[in-house]
Amino acid sequence: MILEQIQTSPIGTNCYLYGDPSSGEAFVIDPGNDATVILGLLETHGLRASWILATHCHWDHVGAVAPVKDETDAPFRVPEADLEILRHAAAHAATRMNLRIAQPPDPDGFLPDGEVLRAGALTLTVRAAPGHSPGHVMFVGDGLAFVGDVIFAGSIGRTDIPGAEGPRLMRSIREQVMTLPDATLLYPGHGPHTTVGRERVSNPFVRMA
Repeated sequence: MILEQIQTSPIGTNCYLYGDPSSGEAFVIDPGNDATVILGLLETHGLRASWILATHCHWDHVGAVAPVKDETDAPFRVPEADLEILRHAAAHAATRMNLRIAQPPDPDGFLPDGEVLRAGALTLTVRAAPGHSPGHVMFVGDGLAFVGDVIFAGSIGRTDIPGAEGPRLMRSIREQVMTLPDATLLYPGHGPHTTVGRERVSNPFVRMA
């Protein structure tokens, strides 16, 4: 198994390459920026993108989708309830950060709760985890989960932005994150990885839930 965490600029959003070296197939999760770095690492590891996936469609998680898809022709999938956010991603990046990104294309499909996606011998199961955004999802694999902006090491996703709802986020954390085994590695959209067990006992937001 190959797992690369790429901290993309300008606000340190994590993109992940999760690949099966035997088949050469890989997931590209949340390509927020720095397409040349993402594509270079795929080449370095001898991987080809089987999927481009977004945990949610805020601009900092989809800013490199267009160039990565142009180069790899991999299918691009997003949560359906975030489609309108996706369609305004470039405009939001320009108005909020004075940043130019290529407008992501419309997706090739959506990410229904419970769907199992495969890249070679690797599988990821979609779990609906709304709250930070209306359609936010997680991707749960063998001993790990890519959680986007649901939960971070010592913190949780913002709920003071359009489309966010605090109670829904806390419910997602209780029902989707904290029901995973304590040893599960959590790979968030920002910051270092952590574990379910560590957040259960040390994350002040989780302890108040």
